[in-house]
Amino acid sequence: MSPNLSQLRKFVSPEIIFGAGCRHHAANYARNFGARKVLLVSDPGVRAAGWVADIEASLQGQGIGYCVYTEVSPNPRIEEIMAGAERYRSEQCDVIIAVGGGSPMDCAKGIGIVVAHGRHILEFEGVDTIRVPSPPLILIPTTAGTSADVSQFVIISNQQERMKFSIVSKAVVPDVSLIDPETTLSMDPFLSACTGIDALVHAIEAFVSTGHGPLTDPHALEAMRLINGNLVEMIANPHDIALREKVMLGSMQAGLAFSNAILGAVHAMSHSLGGFLDLPHGLCNAVLVEHVVAFNYSAAPDRFKVIAQTLGIDCRGLSHEQVRRRLVEHLIALKHAVGFHETLGLHGVGSSDIPFLSRHAMDDPCILTNPRNSSLRDVEVVYGEAL
Repeated sequence: MSPNLSQLRKFVSPEIIFGAGCRHHAANYARNFGARKVLLVSDPGVRAAGWVADIEASLQGQGIGYCVYTEVSPNPRIEEIMAGAERYRSEQCDVIIAVGGGSPMDCAKGIGIVVAHGRHILEFEGVDTIRVPSPPLILIPTTAGTSADVSQFVIISNQQERMKFSIVSKAVVPDVSLIDPETTLSMDPFLSACTGIDALVHAIEAFVSTGHGPLTDPHALEAMRLINGNLVEMIANPHDIALREKVMLGSMQAGLAFSNAILGAVHAMSHSLGGFLDLPHGLCNAVLVEHVVAFNYSAAPDRFKVIAQTLGIDCRGLSHEQVRRRLVEHLIALKHAVGFHETLGLHGVGSSDIPFLSRHAMDDPCILTNPRNSSLRDVEVVYGEAL
C-alpha cells in the first residue's frame, strides 16, 4: 500500500549547540569543516559590542585565517550580499561564520548561495530554487527572535523596488548553530521587544499554519510558553542570564517550528511592510499580529484556543468568540508591556499605500500556508485595520 503523501512530514535542523559561552568554540566547528580561511560576517553594532572579537580570538587560537565583512544594513540588501560574495572569492575563503541578528545571518546565507552558483542573488527568489550546496555555514545569533540560525528562510531587501523577497530552501539551513544567551546581553530594550515579539509570532503562525504537524507543534507550544512567561521580565531585568536563556530557548524552539511548518499572513504582510519602509521586522509583526489573529481565528478555532490556553488564558466556559476576544486582548497587553504602542499610521503609512503593500504580501510564500484563505481584498482590509 502506498503511503498517504498528505500525512508525510519532514523536519530540517542544523547541528545545534546551546548554552552560555558556546560562541568561544566557533573555531572548533570551523576546523571540523577543514577551514583554511573564514569569511566572518557581522555588522558594525555587533562588532562594537565585542562579539566579533570573541570569534576572532577563537579562530586565532586554532590558527585559522579569516577576513571580516561588516557592511550589512539592518535589513540586508542585494548589493551587500553581492559585495560579500566577491569578498569571499577574492580572499579565497572556504567557510562562512556569521555573528549577529537576522541581518548578518541572512546576508551570510545569501553570500553562500551566490558563491556556490556564481549567479546573482535575485535569481533565487522563491521556494526550492537552489541546486548547488553552499559552503559550510556556522551561525551565531546575538538576538533572541529572528531564528535565522535554525531556519530555511533568507529574507533580503530590494531597495530599488522597496520590497523584501524570500528564498526558502533546506539548502540554506546552516550546518551549525551556536546559540549563546550571553550574546543577547548587548540588546537594548527596543531590540529585545522587537525580536521577542517576532519569536512569539513565529510560534503562533507555525502552530496554525496549514503546514503544521506533530513534529512542529511541540516546539511551537513550548516557544509560546517560554516567551510569554519570560519576555517582559527579561526586558525589566536585562542582566539576568537565566531569563535570557529561557527567551533564547523559546526563540530557538519557535525557529524550529516555523522553519518546518512555514508561517502565515503576519509575516507575508510584515515582509512587504518592512521592505516598503525599511523598518525593523519585529516592529512590523507587532503592528499586525492581533489584526491577523482576529482575521484568522474562524479558520482554526480549536488551534487558536490551544494557543490562548498556552498563553495562560482561562478558556473554561467561553465561546469561541469570547476566546478570540481574550486572545486579541492578551496580545495587545503583551505588546504594551514590552513598550509597543505603534500603528501603521504612526510610521507614515497611508491608505493610498495599502494596494502596493497588499500586492507584494500576496506574492510572499508565507501567505500560502496561512490558515484562512486570503484574497487581495482581505489583506487590504487587515492593513486598513492596522492603520
